[in-house]
Amino acid sequence: MSLLTISDLSLSIHKIRILSDVSLTVEPGEIVAVTGESGSGKSMTALAVMQLLPDRARTTGSIRLNRTELTALPEPNLCAIRGSDIGMVFQEPMTALNPVKTIGDQVIETILVHKAMPPAEARARARDVLDRVGLPADRFPLSRYPHELSGGQRQRVVIAMAIALRPKLLIADEPTTALDVTTQAQILDLLKGLVADYGMGLLMITHDLAVVAEMADRIVVMRNGVVVETGQTRSLLTHMQHPYTRMLFEASGHRVKLPPAPEPQALLQVRNVSRDYRLPRTRLLADPGRFRALDDVSFTLNRGERLGLVGESGCGKSTLTRAILGLDPVQEGQILLDETPVFSGHRANSAVRRKMQVVFQDPFGSFNPRHRVERLITEPFFLLQSPPTGAERQAAIAESLVAVGLKPEDGGKYIHEFSGGQRQRIAIARALIIRPELIVFDEAVSALDVSVRAQILDLLADLCVAYNLSYLFISHDLSVVRTVTDRVLVMKSGRIVEQGDTETVFTAPRHPYTQSLIAAAPRLPDLESLKRSPHHA
Repeated sequence: MSLLTISDLSLSIHKIRILSDVSLTVEPGEIVAVTGESGSGKSMTALAVMQLLPDRARTTGSIRLNRTELTALPEPNLCAIRGSDIGMVFQEPMTALNPVKTIGDQVIETILVHKAMPPAEARARARDVLDRVGLPADRFPLSRYPHELSGGQRQRVVIAMAIALRPKLLIADEPTTALDVTTQAQILDLLKGLVADYGMGLLMITHDLAVVAEMADRIVVMRNGVVVETGQTRSLLTHMQHPYTRMLFEASGHRVKLPPAPEPQALLQVRNVSRDYRLPRTRLLADPGRFRALDDVSFTLNRGERLGLVGESGCGKSTLTRAILGLDPVQEGQILLDETPVFSGHRANSAVRRKMQVVFQDPFGSFNPRHRVERLITEPFFLLQSPPTGAERQAAIAESLVAVGLKPEDGGKYIHEFSGGQRQRIAIARALIIRPELIVFDEAVSALDVSVRAQILDLLADLCVAYNLSYLFISHDLSVVRTVTDRVLVMKSGRIVEQGDTETVFTAPRHPYTQSLIAAAPRLPDLESLKRSPHHA
């Protein structure tokens, strides 16, 4: 008998159909991946298993954990099952953790709520599971708080909470989306190890097909609340039946063709830049220490060139970006744009600042939801000494929207009326409207579905032809950096440890750190070699 059996599950909220006749199974010790784009019903399926649904949700069909029908249980019985028989790892660990409670207290609380053991034993179990997820006692005492940990370490705490009572089923909802490649590889190895050690079933929700191909025993592909294809991983990848599955796979490996870079002519010059942050005092009247976030960083970005910047979280990428944009002063070195310093003294040079724009990771969070699009994308006009008005302003709005594949009339709408991919197009339109000489893309496609990401990357390639873009592209997704940049910088602990032609760095990395980054990145399997393999299903 299967550990989890979902049969003909349909779900409606306010009479709007969200899931339609969803069926899938998870066996003990098996990893089942549910994949698809945003809005496909992946997370709703996971929440239905946990019975964490909105008040107005109505379900039909069956969800059985072993022989227990979850849809028929009253809330007190479900509370007893959640955490003990079913554990869940959410996408964003910082929102899943209580910032004012220590990590030890939060893991212990999971155990004590179920009255599984007395407090002393619960404390020992909390220490054991934190050790098991790679947070040893000598470096991570139970007294640590979430804000003292990195993103990957917080995710390990969330996993420790989920496995504290050795659940039969673990649900992981996009557990590695926001993590850099090495941390992602560690978390995925951890999840695989837990399944092997404890014999639990793992239901993994993700839109990353490279992760799916490496992790899952079976794949369930969802679209618009319907399961369109399912099967053993190797069999499904070599014999894709549904056009949507093929589209997802092709979009995951999408490559764009950039126009050739012009002759080198320096646009942005970063010369021997260092940036220190003051640390808190460890005792009264002691000298505060200094943390060096940037250490003698030097590079040049040429006019018309597309430059990538990669590295793990905490390597200094964000600090460098803020310095380039004139938002953070530096203690040593100089940053020049068009031979003009970005800083005049300790203040940003406004004449240089108007030549740069930035596109952020979360387009919705970077817009004021109360303003219409035409006002949002003209925000950079405040940098200009004589911003356009009247018909000239309307022409600039229309030109920017058309350049990113939208219509001029979209300027009259609000940001909530657009999809994630359209919002990112609007963010790019805002960056383009004053024709900047440099655009900084800060994780600009990391939160997008694979098909939407492919469209945005194609848009960047088209804009490079039309506008001769020069940009700095910052991302932890190495496959994206490889396709949209001419050269790449690799950053570690505040230093540039390797730089060079993108394809050269990716095919023949010299620095051990670069080699470890590339080795950790999940890869889509080569379908032709899979089909030729005598072992394929």
